[in-house]
Amino acid sequence: MNRAYRALRTLVVFGWIQALCCAFPVVIFSAMAVTKVVDIPFIPRYDLILLICLAMQAAMVILKLETLDELKVITMFHVIGLCLELFKVNAGSWTYPEEAWTKLGGVPLYSGFMYASVASYICQAWRRFDLRFAQWPKAVWSTGIAALIYANFFTHHYIPDLRWAIMAGLLVIFYRSYVTFKVGSRTLRMHIVVSYALIAFFIWLAENISTFLGAWTYPNQEKHWNIVHWGKLSSWFMLVIISVIIVVQLKDLKYRVLPRAVTRVQPSGKAEPGSPGNQASTDTSL
Repeated sequence: MNRAYRALRTLVVFGWIQALCCAFPVVIFSAMAVTKVVDIPFIPRYDLILLICLAMQAAMVILKLETLDELKVITMFHVIGLCLELFKVNAGSWTYPEEAWTKLGGVPLYSGFMYASVASYICQAWRRFDLRFAQWPKAVWSTGIAALIYANFFTHHYIPDLRWAIMAGLLVIFYRSYVTFKVGSRTLRMHIVVSYALIAFFIWLAENISTFLGAWTYPNQEKHWNIVHWGKLSSWFMLVIISVIIVVQLKDLKYRVLPRAVTRVQPSGKAEPGSPGNQASTDTSL
């Protein structure tokens, strides 16, 4: 009974922390849902969602839920996402059917926040779960595979899709890697590839909600809504990998360049200097 109660309590705490980490994504989906059923006059729907996203981003920083350094990383994800969106929309992969003042090349600017919200989640989870990545591969391998993944999003329109070959390489590079995280007083661990897959699955579920709410439309959804193809799971899986690698490598870079920024305060009140070593430490900012 005690073991079952402890497991249930851990699950509840885990779910609550996850909900806190998803603050930004929840606001985006709420904005999509509300603007789908409530017609706001004088402003196009996509532009209103953009204003809501900007207000939420400002609130996250003002309320110190995100640091300025984390804001820089999230902005970088916004730019990375917009570049991908511009290419994919003009390649016919999906469309944004509604009109907006803030559309660029057929892409509403709010779309970048959908990628930025993934970065926001990772930054929040890093701090709230005290994430540590053990047996992390050398930077040349991790950044190299991230670059290949991002490039493949573009090149597979012109040459054969290399995602499965890249995934095979990914398993080789990360076969020893795992992440540890704290839930209450318990420290748990998970293979890093499993964590990538779980995050990708929940993003895929969110994508189904987004397309149902008209955030964007795939070719097979133009006449009526259909479930997003399971094949998109692999795309989100690879996007999650890029996101985590960028955050981990930036933290590792800062540990080496700005060692004073990684001093961590322990519960005892004693300061402990961080060290990347073979495990990414967890300070409160990037």
